[in-house]
Amino acid sequence: MSTDSRPSFLQSLLAGGMAGTSVDLLFFPIDTIKTRLQSAQGFRAAGGLSGVYKGVGSVVVGSAPGAAAFFSTYEMMKKTLPLPENLAPVTHMISASVGEVAACLVRVPTEVIKTRTQTSSYGALGGSSLAAARLVLANDGIRGFYRGFGITVMREIPFTSLQFPLYEFLKLQLSRKLRRKPLYAHEAAMCGSIAGGVAAALTTPLDVLKTRVMLDLRNPSKEQLPSLWTRFRTIYTTEGPKALFSGVVPRTLWISAGGAVFLGVYEWAVHGLMGV
Repeated sequence: MSTDSRPSFLQSLLAGGMAGTSVDLLFFPIDTIKTRLQSAQGFRAAGGLSGVYKGVGSVVVGSAPGAAAFFSTYEMMKKTLPLPENLAPVTHMISASVGEVAACLVRVPTEVIKTRTQTSSYGALGGSSLAAARLVLANDGIRGFYRGFGITVMREIPFTSLQFPLYEFLKLQLSRKLRRKPLYAHEAAMCGSIAGGVAAALTTPLDVLKTRVMLDLRNPSKEQLPSLWTRFRTIYTTEGPKALFSGVVPRTLWISAGGAVFLGVYEWAVHGLMGV
């Protein structure tokens, strides 16, 4: 998309909502398998290959507003940051990071519910997203919905700092090669797939930590929970370095394919809304 033809706030909001819902629903089973592989209870105990759509209700509720918050913030920051053109990668890194913090305010509560439902953490009592949400509220209050907020932000900022500058760079190079702007949606999707796959593989250890924190059912008001460094060291020493990359294959495949759909649908929706 050319610099003089950027989407408005509302267009980014609507296109982002469409993109987020599309990718989360399409690739939800892969996300379930990845989460179960990362669970401390083990893949089989967490559900194995059965019930791979458990927890999808929370995604239906949270995907659109989370993605909309990200893209509207991302596009707004790209427009307003007073950095020169030669510092475009820095602009993209800062914009994506701020966008992710905004998105996490919406996404983390749905992630908590989703991961606990996917892994049957509450047993039969939490068999649905609504039931799991009620148990989170009853056991931990509103704060329980933001369990793992810090590590989620810590995961997303490096992820987006890798993904979006690489995505924008690939789009720029492809536009130059093809000698036209904007790119078609499928061309942007290809760039998004490559950028997402690279970022996903490199940030898998942070994703493992995020999953473990969200699946920890202990009450922080009654006992002190381990720090992120302690959790990292425990996983490394008791389960081995490979455990920090648990689920790296489904995560990379999911986000690589998901990046294609996510960014492809976003570009397609933006172009449609702008009449490009």
